[in-house]
Formats: sequence, structure tokens, C-alpha cells
Amino acid sequence: MTAGAMTSTGIRTTNLPSGEPVPVLGQGTWGMGEDLSRRASEIAALRLGIDIGMTLIDTAEMYAGGGAEQVVGEAIAGRRADVFLVSKVLPHHATRRGTIAACEASLRHLDTDRLDLYLLHWRETTPLDETLEAFQALVRDGKIRYWGVSNFDVDDMEELVAIPGGTEVATNQVLYNLTRRGIELNLLPWCRRRKMPIMAYSPIEQGRLLKKRALARVAARQDATPAQITLAWVLRHPDVIAIPKASDLDHVRENRGALEIQLTGADLADLDRAFPPPAKPVPLEMI
Repeated sequence: MTAGAMTSTGIRTTNLPSGEPVPVLGQGTWGMGEDLSRRASEIAALRLGIDIGMTLIDTAEMYAGGGAEQVVGEAIAGRRADVFLVSKVLPHHATRRGTIAACEASLRHLDTDRLDLYLLHWRETTPLDETLEAFQALVRDGKIRYWGVSNFDVDDMEELVAIPGGTEVATNQVLYNLTRRGIELNLLPWCRRRKMPIMAYSPIEQGRLLKKRALARVAARQDATPAQITLAWVLRHPDVIAIPKASDLDHVRENRGALEIQLTGADLADLDRAFPPPAKPVPLEMI
């Protein structure tokens, strides 16, 4: 399957550097697993997402101290082969030994024998070559299929790919939405040159974007919701994967509907006026 192709459920795909296609619209889990009273609805939402093609699920050991991974594990029970599963190691676990132990803990939480993609959540003081050694060992042992990073700016990426084996990085997961456009100047082009997709977290800025008038105008023209417009805007790039979180069934369906929206030149111009692209480089943002 080539980039831009469709899955059997009609979701567009993009390719990892290996050539493997993955859906451009997945499911995030930040905030899941924190409240037992929401567990059943979170599991149902993730299962519906899988049913309608959002088979890439992103989680992390940090989320609810492994609680989100446990929710995902329940949601994918009996359906592991249908899912492209992503988790992340915290930087203070990112030594060679610590990364392997953290991965094994995540696998237990998720009740699976492998991750499709394992990311360094952000970098701190552990040398990158040490984390990379652990990733390579996990690949050799069949515990992860690919590895990548999160919250890396261009200088971090340059440092990474200079390490032997560093060019095997599969993705960089970063904050990207209408109000966080800094990656468009340097980081997105850098990744694009290497045929490496970006994963966009918080594509709706955790809901804070949704009351903007410009979004309401475009949404009215498109007969869509503001949330769908923000997602469609992120997904206008063929090589960006969005991972919005949804904890109820209607929200899952709303997110899926964003893929049906084709923003016009007038729509994009209106959004650029309301949310100007960066005029000069800005440091990579995180939330």
C-alpha cells in the first residue's frame, strides 16, 4: 500500500520510512485511565475507533502511571492484530537498562508481546546513544518493531541521526495545531526530506481552539464542527498523523468525519489570517 492509499475502512494512510503504511488519523489516550468511572466509556470509544479504521493507538507509560496503557490493553483484547500500537518511555527511564525495563512494563500493562512503535517521550540528560542501544536491543528481541522520538526539534534530530543507527528513527511526535505552527518552518521540512512522518499530538489544543470565530465560519461553510475543521487542517498534509483523544462514541465519530473534509483555498486563507504561520523560527513547543 502506498502513501495516500486507503485502508479497507476508507482511512487515508501515510508511510513510515520502512514503507509500512499507517492511518493518518489515530487515537490518543492522554487523560485516559485516571478515573475508574470513565473506564467503560474509554474502552468503548477506543473499540469504536478501531471498528471505523482509526487503528493507530498512541499511549505512554506516563499517562495515569500506566493506567492508560491498561485501558488500551482491555480495548484491544482479541484484536491486537488489527492495531498499530504506540507507547513511550519517560526520559528518566531512558538508560539502556531502564528503557528495556520500561518497555517490558508497558507490554504487561497492554497485555501484548510487542509494540509496533516505541518513542522516547522527550529528552533530558541520558545520552541518546544509550537510549538508541536499548531500542535496537528491543527490536532484535521482537519486543518493538520500530522506534522513534517525541518533542525533538531539528537540532535534536540532527544529533540523533549522526549516531550509528540513528537514521532508523521512524517518526517524531510533536505538538502541532493551528496555534502551534512553528514546526512548519524547519522541523516539518526536515522530516519530509527524510520521508519520515510527523505525529501531531493535541491537534485541537485540548479543546481550547474551538471557540475561535474563524473556525466557526469555516465550519459553517463546510457543514462541519470546529473540531473537525481543526483536524482537517492538520491532516491537509499527506505525511502528518493526528492522534486526537476521544472518550465517548459521538466524539470518536466526529473525529473520523474530519477525514471527509476538503478545505478550500478560501478556507485555508481564512485560517491563515486568524492563525498566522510563523514568520521566523520559534523553539519547539510542548504541553
